[in-house]
Amino acid sequence: MASMTVPSAPGTPPAAEVLRARYAARLPGTLEELDGPRQGEISLPLHIVWSGLRTWDLDRPRSRMSLYRTVLAEGQRDDLTSYFDAGLLTSQWPVLRTLIPRAAREAWENAFPQLAPRSAAE
Repeated sequence: MASMTVPSAPGTPPAAEVLRARYAARLPGTLEELDGPRQGEISLPLHIVWSGLRTWDLDRPRSRMSLYRTVLAEGQRDDLTSYFDAGLLTSQWPVLRTLIPRAAREAWENAFPQLAPRSAAE
């Protein structure tokens, strides 16, 4: 059976645009607003993670990456500023950007050009 695509209603923005806008609306004004912890264990509230693992160790790179990925996907603006550290986010962004949805990556990199990958010519 052939797959069917459902056309958008006239005047309805594409889904990717809607997702990008949702991620952008949650962003802090500056990266400096991200003043969360740099080390230790973090337990996330139920509105971010409602099942499974709820505690991460910032001292373990894989655990920290998983925490940031989860908060990027499910957190609100206050969560981003409470759980993210600007330095940690910036240092792990080159890998983290490959693990998150395109809409989230584009929203962050459009708002904060310093996160976007540098061209080979620079």
